[in-house]
Amino acid sequence: MSDPVVLLDDLRDESDELDRLVSELSKEQWGAPTPAPGWTIAHQIAHLAWTDRAALLAATDADAFAAETEKALAAPDRFVDDGAEEGAALPPAELLTRWRTDRARLHEALRTAPPGTRFPWYGPPMSASALATARLMETWAHGQDVADALGVVRPPTARLRHVAWIGHRARDYAYFVRGEQPPAEPFRVELVSPGGELWAYGPEGADQKVTGTALDFCLLVTQRVHRDDTALVAHGPDAAHWLTLAQAFAGPAGAGRPAGAGRQAGPGRQAGAESRAGSGQQAGAGRPATGSRTAPEAP
Repeated sequence: MSDPVVLLDDLRDESDELDRLVSELSKEQWGAPTPAPGWTIAHQIAHLAWTDRAALLAATDADAFAAETEKALAAPDRFVDDGAEEGAALPPAELLTRWRTDRARLHEALRTAPPGTRFPWYGPPMSASALATARLMETWAHGQDVADALGVVRPPTARLRHVAWIGHRARDYAYFVRGEQPPAEPFRVELVSPGGELWAYGPEGADQKVTGTALDFCLLVTQRVHRDDTALVAHGPDAAHWLTLAQAFAGPAGAGRPAGAGRQAGPGRQAGAESRAGSGQQAGAGRPATGSRTAPEAP
């Protein structure tokens, strides 16, 4: 398991990096379309603010979070988009203030939570580490959408290890959500980190293995790139099939991005349009579901 303090610092740094990317945007830039159809940069930040707010309620006010869950159950196909629409309609300065305030409060609530605490969520309860890891994964993925909309290439960082870990840990879920039976044997995943180190997950002698860069793997499991637009190598037919359906977020499988929409452009990727397949619970338009409802425990 990662040191919870280091994990929370990584979440803070990931959020701060995205904050710097959008803090000086003009009103027109806030309205720029992103690769998720129907979502502007404002929608992306509003969604993160909305989910951070939900996580804050889960960590500090279980009754208020239960009330929000009831709203979600009443409109399962709309509640995530509705939250993004509401936030995107705010003046950018107000939206930024809300996001900054709630994510700072969430950071403090998770940092001071007693060891072993589990918080309610839209699925099974989550530990502070699991909730923080899920928030980091989603912040990075939506940050990629913002960067793509702005034509910005973000240098990958060691924080990707949290995203990669979820992507590997959620292997079986990717099968189940598509009505498929996952292989009985575990896979090996070997990734070259942004710093050149090897990140390895799974048993060393596994017959099925995936190798490549951590950036490619993280883009794939968050559905920010098509499998054909990565340099990932699958060793074995089961591993090859997994790469066509891998996802690091909860919710029904989405259509993902078409081949050619995310071809490499230096250390990052430029994204194109993708087919819409819902959002939030559907998580189809390249959007992780609400904070990865079934996120495994943090590494």
